[in-house]
Amino acid sequence: MPTPKRRSDISSKYKILAALSFFATGSYQRLVGGTYGTLMSQQSVSRAIKEVTAALNHHYVQKQWIRFPQTRQERDAIKTRFYEKYRIPSVLGCIDGTHVAIIKPTIREHEERYFNRKHFHSRNVMIICDADLKILSVDASIGGASHDSFVWNQSPVKQHLIDLNSNNEDVFLLGDSGYAQREYMMTPILGAGVGSPEEYYTKLHCSARNTVERTIGVLKNRWRCLLGHRVLHYNPNMAAQIINACCVLHNMCINRESSSRASAAELRRGIEKRAALVWQLWASRNIG
Repeated sequence: MPTPKRRSDISSKYKILAALSFFATGSYQRLVGGTYGTLMSQQSVSRAIKEVTAALNHHYVQKQWIRFPQTRQERDAIKTRFYEKYRIPSVLGCIDGTHVAIIKPTIREHEERYFNRKHFHSRNVMIICDADLKILSVDASIGGASHDSFVWNQSPVKQHLIDLNSNNEDVFLLGDSGYAQREYMMTPILGAGVGSPEEYYTKLHCSARNTVERTIGVLKNRWRCLLGHRVLHYNPNMAAQIINACCVLHNMCINRESSSRASAAELRRGIEKRAALVWQLWASRNIG
């Protein structure tokens, strides 16, 4: 992000705060007029949002914060977490699509590619997540007129999973019935008989796949510019960059929460061990 050169220039700190506030609310209203102790015009806020969004879309930032597991060790760790939580082996992630509303694109921007079946213009965003709501892959490049399965078929992750299975590594995603059943994509069995093995499989499948719905819910409720009633007032390309930026921020938050939970667990174990030592010393105080 550009460094301020004049006293009147806005510092990176305020640019970041302005962008985060927009991502979190979807509104300029609170930003214009000095919310953060410095006067910012609407033009300044808009420029700040674009600069911060561009920074979060930098190749190295995206690669650091949103990455599909590339090593056997990384894949095994994700599969273990899914098995611990849902008792399904070999799950490498859950997949779903979600629409993010945008303003009507121009004819030159191929408006027809963005008008979805729910009768509004959007990006159809593919999300793949792990068992802890972390986003492993996002594709915001496709217009809302396309089906979830079309977005998936364009994804390099699909070929990656095909290659892994071809090399005898048993891994797959969990998707809803909108995706085709394949060895690398497990879908629910519709109309399974009551009490049947198929029904039991589908119950476990739906419970685990709900992870991606919760991931999308957390993403959109934390970064409310993505909510349907907000509508991103940007061209399709900028809208896609904002979506990517929010996904990076989502993973940053998930990482921070995971670290906090780990610290809390360490504190609890430390307190328990100290309490045991206290009683051990108390019990042995009169011995010898």
